[in-house]
Amino acid sequence: LTSGGAMTPATAPRTATVAVTTDRPRGRRSFAHTSPTHTRRSVVLTIVMSLYLVYTLLPLAWLVINATKTQPDLFSSFGLWFGDSFALGDNIVQTFTYRDGIFLRWLGNTLLYVVVGAGGATFLATLAGYGLAKYDFRGRKAVFAVILGAIAVPGTALAVPTFLLFSQLGLTNTPWAIIIPSLISPFGLYLVWVYATDAIPTELLEAARMDGAGEFRTFFTISIRLLTPGIVTVLLFAVVATWNNYFLPLIMLSNPEWYPLTVGLNQWNAQAVGVGAQPIYNLVITGSMLSIIPIVAAFLVLQRFWQSGLSAGSVK
Repeated sequence: LTSGGAMTPATAPRTATVAVTTDRPRGRRSFAHTSPTHTRRSVVLTIVMSLYLVYTLLPLAWLVINATKTQPDLFSSFGLWFGDSFALGDNIVQTFTYRDGIFLRWLGNTLLYVVVGAGGATFLATLAGYGLAKYDFRGRKAVFAVILGAIAVPGTALAVPTFLLFSQLGLTNTPWAIIIPSLISPFGLYLVWVYATDAIPTELLEAARMDGAGEFRTFFTISIRLLTPGIVTVLLFAVVATWNNYFLPLIMLSNPEWYPLTVGLNQWNAQAVGVGAQPIYNLVITGSMLSIIPIVAAFLVLQRFWQSGLSAGSVK
């Protein structure tokens, strides 16, 4: 200090350095402090998620393990451990060759219903959802109310009326009895509608119109690219719903040649427990394992689009 009590330049930096140095440990201690309630909550959530993970993966593990067993090993060994012999290859061969390869026919039928039904449902939902989101017309609110009402009605409640309608048209026991109902996806339409409202700026469409682009060109060159995450999301939901569809094919089809995998494998299971039935539990389990491989592959391939489709529209 000088005689007047002022601080000299030489002493000023030292004082500031000491002040900063003494403040740093306090800041570190404040950030490192963790509430005991928060810690207990994190432990509880971790335990709950671990139990949910085990609950989800346990049936899959049981399916994969038992698909490697022979018919006698299914009843003589523990369900969550392998048998005396590893028969996965033999079970797969028997599944594909049993009853002249009817499993391959059921797999082809399922793929047909998924490609035409789920693909058509996604295309129609995209067109309708985009139109409802970006065009203003009379009766739009009424359409919105109808869509919400259709989402609230479960599909099983409509199965019997649909069967009566298709029986009068002579379409029962044909692939059209499965494909045509699968083309209607109220939830997919609603999802595209909500997503397109925020994902496609109205100013972008107006700029395309000012440049001379028509509505179809604007949709297929601009809008559909912005809607890709939402379209993939709707496609995944439609594929899963069609692939796992059981009740509608059960009442619509009586010819095993047109069965999907769900109904066909259930028929094998009923055949295995009937009086004088042939024990084919190993084929039922192996066929069930093979039937989930395509749907798992679809989720793994389209997972990044699916995750983006659930959140991208909310941040645009």
